[in-house]
Amino acid sequence: MLDNNIKDQLKSIFANLHASLCFRMTGTRDESAVAQMREFLEDVAASSPRLSVETAHETGDAPEFEIIRDHTPTGVTFCGIPNGHEFTTLLLAVLNADGQGKNLPDPALASRIKALRGPVRLRTFVSLSCTNCPDVAQALNVIALLNPGIEHVVTDGAVVPETVKELGIQSVPTVYAGDHVLSVGRSSLGDLLDKLEVLLGTEEAGDGVPVVREYDAIILGGGPAGVAAAVYAARKGFRTAVVAKTIGGQVKETSGIENLISVPETTGTKLASDLREHLSRYAIDIFENRTVTAADISGPRKSLTCANETFTARALVIATGAGWRKLAVPGESEHIGHGVAFCTHCDGPFYAGKRVAVVGGGNSGIEAAIDLAGICPHVDVFEFMDSLKADGVLQDKARSMGNIDFHLSTQVLGIEGDGKSVSGIKVKDRLSDQEHLYPVEGVFVQIGLVANSALFKESLSLNRAGEITVDDRCRTSVKGVYAAGDVTDVPYKQIVVAMGEGAKAALSLFEDSMRGELE
Repeated sequence: MLDNNIKDQLKSIFANLHASLCFRMTGTRDESAVAQMREFLEDVAASSPRLSVETAHETGDAPEFEIIRDHTPTGVTFCGIPNGHEFTTLLLAVLNADGQGKNLPDPALASRIKALRGPVRLRTFVSLSCTNCPDVAQALNVIALLNPGIEHVVTDGAVVPETVKELGIQSVPTVYAGDHVLSVGRSSLGDLLDKLEVLLGTEEAGDGVPVVREYDAIILGGGPAGVAAAVYAARKGFRTAVVAKTIGGQVKETSGIENLISVPETTGTKLASDLREHLSRYAIDIFENRTVTAADISGPRKSLTCANETFTARALVIATGAGWRKLAVPGESEHIGHGVAFCTHCDGPFYAGKRVAVVGGGNSGIEAAIDLAGICPHVDVFEFMDSLKADGVLQDKARSMGNIDFHLSTQVLGIEGDGKSVSGIKVKDRLSDQEHLYPVEGVFVQIGLVANSALFKESLSLNRAGEITVDDRCRTSVKGVYAAGDVTDVPYKQIVVAMGEGAKAALSLFEDSMRGELE
């Protein structure tokens, strides 16, 4: 099943395995599916004498296999053959089960994971073509490997269609904790851990006193602006830490990037990897998967508080970026993952053959409409303004497709549905005040971004859009606090602009330090 080139790569990847790892497979009545999985697993196992395959006698709805380490279950199971984007998830699961892999959490995060109360069975429904699914699947595999009270099943929704239909899943990844929906859509290990701590509770660990980490400069955020600021700060000799939910930030949701000068073409995933690699070239401490719950910037030393850690520094650069803006209309929140979506690349295939709506006439909205028009019989685009804001070339492409209707000067009033699926979108024509209900089964929201500035709404000057206001040197309204990228009021939310602003913030920090303006 695997070609010789991949087999050779696997031999290199698994050359240093220490534990004995077994793929324990359970079958189904579909003998062909069982044979395909066995062939796949035997090809993988052939790459190392430390790997083996065995078959249990139980059967299920679809063939699956659990990873066994030294005759002990790890709690990590795959339902369906993990091809496509999930092939990497399998490789990492094997390495992680052996105690290897760069994605393993640092001691502080590992301690939180081990403190989670079980038992609980997690199940992540994925699509093998989804680019966001591997991050979630890999994070939950790590959690299961570190906490014996947690099991995790990575499930290819295509092999259990009846279950997907019964649960009303229309978005991936969707994570269930028992019968409870834990998460829908893109999420980081830190986000998932936060949710599990709320759902399961934790055991007391240590003395309960947060660890205090002291630096010269803290960079809050790991996107293009944050990484640029960290690199420049480190190059100026500052003891620098990056505190972030994920390295890469919002760019990880971008499939193709063709306007990063000197890089003619790349992807969000590749750029995120390159950003991490650049950080690793300097003495920068990276604290990923952190959710900052409090910030104190009133004194000479600025502090950020996470679950069991406090970070302090003379200077803080805020580069928290922006997140998807929601419609905030009735029916939206109830149907996220059940008819309301934000990513056409991941969730578009669920709506093949169905009429759908796209809200937003900017570049992202028209790109989404073009993608959906290739698999859906009809796409309705709703734009609040009197004209589309997308680039002309995108508008021309969309208008040439024939199955896209554009509704300008239109306000979305609500999403209709029963909580399990969407049946329509209610809108008002702003020119005539007439209301209409369009019978769509999916709504893709593409109305731009909102600044991730809530943590500082009481302590920094923000504009009406919630963006942090900065001067021409990225200084905020508080001495020693700088901001860069999409979280600020700087126009043009572009990767190349964010990188420049991050560099500028660090250089301003250095200049202020040299002048003795930072204590």
